Amino acid sequence: MFNTIIPLVDWGMGTIIIGVFAVVCIVLVLLVFNMVNSGKKKK
Repeated sequence: MFNTIIPLVDWGMGTIIIGVFAVVCIVLVLLVFNMVNSGKKKK
């Protein structure tokens, strides 16, 4: 399994994609968290 995955990975581009993906996930989590908090305040 490992042998098939490693050759497909370009680490230079891969780290950038992972970094962007992580930032997008963090932003989405913060947006959802803010929406939940604002929803509770309105009630």
